[in-house]
Amino acid sequence: MIKDYCCARADEIYRGFIEDPSSIPIAFSYGGVKYCGIPATPHRAETKSYTEGGREIYEISTRIDTALLLKIKCSSYPTHGGFEFTAVFENDSDRDSELIENIEFFMELRGKNPMLRGILGDWVNQYSPYEKDLTVAPVFFESNTGRPTHVQFPYFNLEYGDGGIMLAIGWAGTWSAGFEYSNGVTRYTAKTTNGICTKLAPGEHIRSGLFTCIMYSVRDESYATNCWRDWFIKYNQPKQDATGADIAPFSCTCLAGDTGLPNVDGSISERYYTWRPSLQKIVDEKLAIDFRWFDAGWYIAPDMTSSDTEWWSKVGTWELDPVKWPDGSFLESTEFARAHGMRTLMWFEPERVTDPESLAKNFGYNVNWAIQREGVEAISNNIGDPECLKWTTDRICQTLRDNKVEMYREDNNCDPGELWRYMDTLEGEGRRGITECKIVEAHYKMWDSIIACTLSYGGCGFVDSCASGGGRNDLESLRRGIPLLRSDKDRTSTSLRLSMTSSFNRWIPFCGATTNEREEMLSNTGVSDIYTWRASYLPCLNVSSKYALETDGSVFDMLRRGLNEWSKLNRFLLCEFYPLTPWHNEYDKSGFTAFLYLDPKTEEGIVLAFRREECKEDNIELSLPLEASLTDEDTGCVLSTKDGRVTLTFDCPRQARLLWVKPAK
Repeated sequence: MIKDYCCARADEIYRGFIEDPSSIPIAFSYGGVKYCGIPATPHRAETKSYTEGGREIYEISTRIDTALLLKIKCSSYPTHGGFEFTAVFENDSDRDSELIENIEFFMELRGKNPMLRGILGDWVNQYSPYEKDLTVAPVFFESNTGRPTHVQFPYFNLEYGDGGIMLAIGWAGTWSAGFEYSNGVTRYTAKTTNGICTKLAPGEHIRSGLFTCIMYSVRDESYATNCWRDWFIKYNQPKQDATGADIAPFSCTCLAGDTGLPNVDGSISERYYTWRPSLQKIVDEKLAIDFRWFDAGWYIAPDMTSSDTEWWSKVGTWELDPVKWPDGSFLESTEFARAHGMRTLMWFEPERVTDPESLAKNFGYNVNWAIQREGVEAISNNIGDPECLKWTTDRICQTLRDNKVEMYREDNNCDPGELWRYMDTLEGEGRRGITECKIVEAHYKMWDSIIACTLSYGGCGFVDSCASGGGRNDLESLRRGIPLLRSDKDRTSTSLRLSMTSSFNRWIPFCGATTNEREEMLSNTGVSDIYTWRASYLPCLNVSSKYALETDGSVFDMLRRGLNEWSKLNRFLLCEFYPLTPWHNEYDKSGFTAFLYLDPKTEEGIVLAFRREECKEDNIELSLPLEASLTDEDTGCVLSTKDGRVTLTFDCPRQARLLWVKPAK
């Protein structure tokens, strides 16, 4: 059952790039001249190669002219048939460079019957899958908002010939990708910083996004999915902590709904006197939860006022509100949590500021760092300015360090793309895209600094990546972060949660949802039964409940049952993943949803199967990729497959079954 994901064709292609750097598939224009790969120039190219974390890395640089140095970094993943590229353009002279534009990555892939599969982004599309026959028409995707995985999703599975290739773009800004088939060849092109056309001043540099390719030699969607997931976990997912261990599944809970105070989607209701009853109840009830989730609204406003009910228009200070959290009381809460086996994650939103004038007056901010435009509500924080980046990062790290917060959570509740493009116009002619390039690269640097900060006192080696839910799940961001929530809407219906698991989990293995079903995202109450819990069993389990204010003791029985069950099965949640039923959208509640998580080494795993709310059938036949016996968690009944097939019977709609999978004897 253990698969060999190595693809000899990928290694052959990659070796060809190294032997002939002019064939490296990155193109650009400079001073009106188009270049591909490392061009043959009169200047000597410098190279170096090394191995790091299972990757083979090759770096080559050459001078295009006296004002432009081109550096390309190539990485190979021999165990998974993969390779990737980034390009850096640097002006190390004392004069302006010529215009750099049309930076793109491209591949020409020969094979018949090309089929493009993937999913759309969060928000409008809620990770709905698509399937495009490229023999019928070309396909083009574009994202210009600056939140790269809202609406569109820069991950693609291109099947062609007898195999295929998984393609991804890593860039926390704008991007585009196109697929066109002609005469047996599919051409793929990908760009980041859409429309870039900029000169570089002396000492400046810009870089492209990360372009990743994982080739596979079996034309099968499940094979491709699990090749990708295995590569992603081994090579792209950040590490747990300073030991370098892999991230293990963990649980979280937010206490904001347990205060009795007005709560507006976050910790706006938390105070120095509300946390202890909640945490003490968790301890008393023996609920093993790993992280206390401390969300928005904890900071003082730029004008030094405190807000009871509103957090949106107060961000930017990253200093605890002394009315809500006086005299080290927040540190007291994190120490109490640690003493009882629970760590803390804390919410920030550094890419957006409010009231820059008050920030300047009271906190040493420079109003010139605020990118604002008449008619645009949001104000973007220009962390592309090194001084602004330092001011912002230092304040965040100081708050984290002073309070020994183990995990940093970052949100971004505006589309910055329009403001980036406006800032370009203020730079003058020939500077289109420069703001985005600087800000995106600075953002990665900021996360690296924050991770170094939390690691320095025993915290996490990763951050929680959020941007109004699922807006920042690009490949490179997820080398530093994980999405604790796939989407803000993952806090609503169970049907949507199942829909997202069936599609999103093909691409991003480590993610989470809440254990509560609500009619509205911000509702403070909802349904929390075994159906909802089992639909929420993901590597990050976001436990949604009241504790100190709970008057129904049976609620704690459900909490213990769900936490205990998840703890028993979570070792499988980062294994191979097989959706066993067709995808259903949020509103289609008429069928079944089932998926298998399988450890290929032991051939053990779990099936989670759901008869949805309006399903009229009692039975469903599932096809598994192995012969197995399945033991029902609730009844102890054992079923066996025949030719991989097994029939499950459900008593009623809205029923969830958990079955433990073992190889057939």
